[in-house]
Amino acid sequence: MDLRLTEEQEAFAASVRAFAHEHVEPGVLERDRAGRWDPELWREVAAFGLAGLPVPEEYGGSGADVLTTGLALEALAYGGRDAGLNLSLGAHLTIGCMPIALHGTDEQKQQWLPRMASGASIGAFAITEPEAGSDTAGMKTSARREGDTWVLNGTKTFITNGGLADVVTVVARTDPDAPDGQAFTAFLVEAGWNGFSVSRELKKLGNRTSPTVELSFSDVEVPETAVLGDPGTALWAVGFECFDWERTCMIASAVGGMHRDLDECVRYAKDREAFGKPIGTFGAIQHKLAQMRIRLENARNLQRQAAWRKDHGLEHQIEASMAKAYVGEAAVASALDAVQIHGGWGYLDEFHVERSLRDAKLATIGGGTTEIQELLISRMLLG
Repeated sequence: MDLRLTEEQEAFAASVRAFAHEHVEPGVLERDRAGRWDPELWREVAAFGLAGLPVPEEYGGSGADVLTTGLALEALAYGGRDAGLNLSLGAHLTIGCMPIALHGTDEQKQQWLPRMASGASIGAFAITEPEAGSDTAGMKTSARREGDTWVLNGTKTFITNGGLADVVTVVARTDPDAPDGQAFTAFLVEAGWNGFSVSRELKKLGNRTSPTVELSFSDVEVPETAVLGDPGTALWAVGFECFDWERTCMIASAVGGMHRDLDECVRYAKDREAFGKPIGTFGAIQHKLAQMRIRLENARNLQRQAAWRKDHGLEHQIEASMAKAYVGEAAVASALDAVQIHGGWGYLDEFHVERSLRDAKLATIGGGTTEIQELLISRMLLG
C-alpha cells in the first residue's frame, strides 16, 4: 500500500487550501457567532468545483475517488477553518449525492445529479429519529403503499442540510413484519411536497454555520418513481453505504482541522513569551505539540488507508471504523491541547481554538458514535 500523494493530488489539495484561505476563512468567526449559513459562500464553493467531486463525470461531476474527495475536505478544513461548511459539503457529497449515484435509476440520476454537482441543488440524508440513533433498526417512520403511491409518515432529526436540501433521501419502514434487512425502503423526497416540512431548527454546540433540523412527514405522497434502490433493502444497501462514505471520506474534515490547530499552536508557542522566553521552550508545551503531531499522523494515515482500500475494492469495514473511532477522539484531544497551549486566550472565541474544540466533538458522535465503532470492530474481530 502506497499512500503517497501524486503530484496532481498535491497540487489539487494546495489549490483547495488557497481557495479556502481566501474565500472561506474571512468572516468565519462572525458566521459562527451568528450560527449563520452563507448561501453566497456555498455558491463560491460550488463554482470552484467542490460540490460534485465524487459524482460521475457523465452527470456533471468530477468522478473523484474516495481518497481525492477526502483530500478536498481535509484541505478545505485546513484553509477555511469553517467546520460547519465542511459538514454541509461533506454531507451533500457523501450522503446526499452518492446514494443517488450508486442506487438511482437513470431517470433519477439525470434529474438530480447534474444540479447537485453544480451546487444548484443541495442533498441530504434522513435516517436518524428521536428514538432511533445508533439503533437504526428502531426507526418508526413508515411508508405504506396505496396504488402507485407511497404515503410517508414520521419524524427525522439531526438532519444536516435538512432545511437547505432540494431532495432528501428518507429511509422508512415499509414492512412491519419483515426482518430488518427486508423492512426498510429509501425514498427521494422533494422540498415543497405537501406534508413535508422542517418542524424544528436545532441549536448545536459546534458546527454552527451548518443548519441542522428536525423533519416532519405527514401523509407525504411519494410516487413510485421516487423509490431509491430496491424496496426493502435500504437499511443495508443505502444506509450502511452512506455510513461507509462518512467513515472513509467525510472524517477527513476533522484531520484538516487537527492540522490547522497544530500549525497555529506551533506559531503561538514561538511567539508567546512567559518568564522571559517563548513558551515553546518549556517541556510541558513541547510534549503537547508532539502528541498533537502524533495524533495527526495516525489520524491521517487511518483515514487515507480506509479510503484507499475502499477505492481499490478491498475489504475495509474494520479500517473505516478504526478511522472513525480514532479520528474523532484524537480531534477532541488535540483541540483540548490547543486550548490549553493558548491559555486564557484559548478560552476566548477570537483565537478560534475554542471553536475547534466545540466543532471536534461532533466527530465522536455523528455517523456512528465512537462506542458503535468499537462495537463493530470487536464484532469483526470475534467473527
